[in-house]
Amino acid sequence: MPAHPRSGKILLGSALLVYECAFGDWFAIARGAHDPPAACRLRPRDGFFISLLSRTARRRTSHATVPPVKSLKPGRRYALSPSHYLFAAVFLLRLIVLMRLTGSAFLLPNSGDMHFYNEWAQRILHGQVTEHHAFYGLPLYPYLLASLYALFGYSPFIPGFLQAILDGGTAVLLYKLAVKIFSSPAPPGHPAVAGPQNQPRNFFKRYRGECIGVLAALGWGFFLPEEAYSAILMPAAGLVFVFWFVVWQIVRRREAPAPLGSLMLGVLIGFTAMGIATILFLAPLLFVALFFKWNWTGDTRSILLAKAAAAALAFIGFGIGASPCWIHNYFIAHDPVFLSAHSGVNFWIGNNPVATGYPRFPPGLHAGQKAMLEDSITTAEKAAGRSLKRSEVSAYWSEKARSYIKNNFGAWLKLLLVKAGNFWSAFQYDDLSIITILREQNVILPGLKFGLVAALAIPGFLLAFSKYPLSRWVAAAILLHMASLLTVFVTERYRVAAVPGLLLGASFGVSELWQSCVSAKYSRAALYLVLLLAATLFVSIPQKDPGLWALDAYNAGWQALQSNNLPLAEKKLNVAYAYAPENAEVNFALGNLRLAQGNNPRAESY
Repeated sequence: MPAHPRSGKILLGSALLVYECAFGDWFAIARGAHDPPAACRLRPRDGFFISLLSRTARRRTSHATVPPVKSLKPGRRYALSPSHYLFAAVFLLRLIVLMRLTGSAFLLPNSGDMHFYNEWAQRILHGQVTEHHAFYGLPLYPYLLASLYALFGYSPFIPGFLQAILDGGTAVLLYKLAVKIFSSPAPPGHPAVAGPQNQPRNFFKRYRGECIGVLAALGWGFFLPEEAYSAILMPAAGLVFVFWFVVWQIVRRREAPAPLGSLMLGVLIGFTAMGIATILFLAPLLFVALFFKWNWTGDTRSILLAKAAAAALAFIGFGIGASPCWIHNYFIAHDPVFLSAHSGVNFWIGNNPVATGYPRFPPGLHAGQKAMLEDSITTAEKAAGRSLKRSEVSAYWSEKARSYIKNNFGAWLKLLLVKAGNFWSAFQYDDLSIITILREQNVILPGLKFGLVAALAIPGFLLAFSKYPLSRWVAAAILLHMASLLTVFVTERYRVAAVPGLLLGASFGVSELWQSCVSAKYSRAALYLVLLLAATLFVSIPQKDPGLWALDAYNAGWQALQSNNLPLAEKKLNVAYAYAPENAEVNFALGNLRLAQGNNPRAESY
């Protein structure tokens, strides 16, 4: 399909939209303001970056000054802040990975959730715009893919490019959150730009928030799982950006937003929930901010009415944002489903007698998004003895999960603890195994993993809890995201939304250790190291199930078998077999490998 003639302008418009959200005042945008974003003007706090440039200039000549960057419009002068450079750096890192992926054999999805999303988008593109049943899978990402394919032609590169922009926006949000949470105001009578009299220790003390923000944003740029997820057909980058954009709006404000602002935050959360429903767990944080954080003007009665109205507008916004889903389900499919009916089977997979806290499929359900959804429908209809609506299929699996919880409440509580441990664990359960595959093929760059970030973040948040109260909102957002996964199961791509917040805690902890050492506060440094040791031991609790360790080797071997790379398939599947010789899927894959090799007697042995 040929690209839209204005595709370049559309891409530029998408980039500018993320720019406005990350750099500008979103509530001003909601009111229709058209002034340049505040981040484009030189502010006192931008002295952090300008001072670095001015120091370099003074070394060359005593009269050198750093000129501001001129805008494209005559008569206006702007200065670039660290936010702009961080956006460019993270976007460039993601673009490098995307270009490497384009030159590999993994750009076009042929299995897993990427294939599921791509196939759905292709059906939409070929005219199947509505489903005959209620949605059985969250529809936002496939419909966005179909729109991009219609505008630019079929190419997974364009979604990856836009996801790289979103990741750059997330880096900017991290920087802004750090500046807001951890900055110390400049002493009275001192200039915003550090002069030659400032020693490095004083410089860091004055620009602590900026330093933490730069460290956290760069950590996001080099976070290994997100390098992979932002390049493939996966909605993780969009969720992460919206999640932390909402947190940023909560943290940055002292005064309550206008009614339209509350409504639009609700619309944004509801719209994003059509892609990943776990963002709805951020709603309590928004309501707590409405009632307890933001300042309201007026007498007690008017304030209570204003708070109630703002909460009601946010609720209405949830419904408006998610309206494409429930309108389709209620009025086209005639099935009472708010978002997607596959929530029931996910609930059962996460809460059943053989559940491990990871997506271990009970008997009757096969691995893989498409196969699992089809099996869940046929199994429910077979049990009922008739054809079922999607809401009835969801109710069937939800009832099984509720029955298990009711009859095994003690075991279920232990399962919740296991899931919480899985959330913080250094063990990487990537159900797609795409991280390992792309790393082995040198597509993604070396970088940080979740375990290191979590181990550094835990002591950081504990030390920041009393000293920097705004950090509690970030910690609460992380815990709410964890709670959303406790209802189902934990995977690497599901927990990636918590990583930006963890990077803030980790960066603060590292800065606290450095500041304690240079200030000779060795007792505080020792406290941090003790907490770090405890956190490291906690996240490093080993996974004893050998089947978990076989996952990456099995998925890599199965993909190599599908692409007819038999030597690599042999190597990977033998590793998986060594971990889990009794696993039916590993034996099935080895049997298919022997058939492909023409070794029928060995194939029969599996």
